[in-house]
Amino acid sequence: MIAQLTGRLDSLAEGSCIIDVNGVGYLVQASTRTLAALAQPPATARLLIETHVREDAIILYGFADPAERDWFRLLTTVQGVGGRVALAVLSALSPGDLVAAIAAGDRASLTRAPGVGPRLAARLLTELREKVGAMSTASPSTAAVPRAPGPAEDALSALTNLGYRRAEVQAVVARVMERLGDQAGLDAVIRDSLRELAQRAVG
Repeated sequence: MIAQLTGRLDSLAEGSCIIDVNGVGYLVQASTRTLAALAQPPATARLLIETHVREDAIILYGFADPAERDWFRLLTTVQGVGGRVALAVLSALSPGDLVAAIAAGDRASLTRAPGVGPRLAARLLTELREKVGAMSTASPSTAAVPRAPGPAEDALSALTNLGYRRAEVQAVVARVMERLGDQAGLDAVIRDSLRELAQRAVG
C-alpha cells in the first residue's frame, strides 16, 4: 500500500499529475486544490497517497495536506461517492467550506461539484453531519500539530486543520470560550464554534 510519494514532478494535467520516483512514473489523481499547490515541473513534489485497488486497476489519489486526505476518506464512505466524485467535491469546496456546508445543511454548495446532484447532496448531508465533530477532534492532522495547553488553543488547531484561517476563527473561539467558561470541554468549544461559523457563512 502506497501512503506517500516524494519525487520529481514530471507533468501536470487536468485532474492528475505524474511523479517520477527513481525512474518510475506514478500517475496520481488529485483535486484542483492539491494540483494548484504543487510547484511547476520539474520541481520536487511530496503528496500523501490513498491507494484504491480494483479488479482492473490500481488508482493513486494524492493530497497536499492531511485534512484533504481525511475528508476524501470520509466522503468515499458515503454510498454513491467514489474517488472521482470525492475529488470533485474537494475541488469545489475546501475542508473548511465542507464543514460549514454540512453544519448548515447547505445542499446547494455541495451540488457545485460535478457529479453531485440534489439527491446525492442530501445523502452527503445526512450521513456526514454526525461525523464532522469527530473529524475535528480525531483527525491525524490535528494530532500532529504542536498545541499549547487549554481548549481554546486546541480548538484553534482543530479548526485550522479543517481549512479555516486562524485569523478567521480566533474571534469565534474567544466568544465561545467567554460564553462557555474556562472549564468548557474541547468538544463543546469546537461544536459551538462550528455552529457559529456555519451561521456566518449562510448569513
